[in-house]
Amino acid sequence: MNTINNNGLMTDLYWQEEEVKVADGSEQKLSQEDFFSLLTEQLAHQDPTKPVDNDQMVAQMTSFSMAEGITDLNERFENFAASMTSNQALQASSLIGQNVLVEGNVGYMGAEGAGFSGVVVNDQSVQDMKITISNQYGEIVKTIDAGTQPAGNVQFEWDGNDANGNPLAAGQYVVNATGSANGEGVAIATAVNRHVGSVSLAGSGQGVILNLDGDVSISLDDVIQIGS
Repeated sequence: MNTINNNGLMTDLYWQEEEVKVADGSEQKLSQEDFFSLLTEQLAHQDPTKPVDNDQMVAQMTSFSMAEGITDLNERFENFAASMTSNQALQASSLIGQNVLVEGNVGYMGAEGAGFSGVVVNDQSVQDMKITISNQYGEIVKTIDAGTQPAGNVQFEWDGNDANGNPLAAGQYVVNATGSANGEGVAIATAVNRHVGSVSLAGSGQGVILNLDGDVSISLDDVIQIGS
């Protein structure tokens, strides 16, 4: 339905200003139609005494098709990667509030006397294994005697108390495991359970980041085990 203004003239009869199209970069790309237009012009203006070689023409068409296919494949792969990252972030969000096992020797106690647990990664039979807990000043506050242990992961749990049974303050504590193998002292690697506070979707291809209690962030790929 046409609209009529107060002057009695239909607005559709006025000269309409043309909208200026905003350049988005697409006009700088050659499409398949552009290629065939150029090919047609090439055939139309070729030297009759030196016609275009069929093999050369096929090679040009093949090269263009391959370039266009690679570009399309890259775009599809980028969309696929973005979708996978989003799905991974959605799945990782279910980890909020849970514990994850992370390689390292630094544990975090969120409340006084709460303690934490972990694993001693033992790759050989060890005698007289000892697991020590140290505070931020390097002072050993608790020693756990694990005795003789065969090769394999050795679970440990600290109750958050010192050697006298007094609950310690919240914060970071360092775990060290040592023992004796073949008559020599050895240091043994550890992994500690950390609490997941939140999940972030990082940029620059870094993937999903887990934000742990104690202001520590790790990649989802660094998680050894979910749950304690």
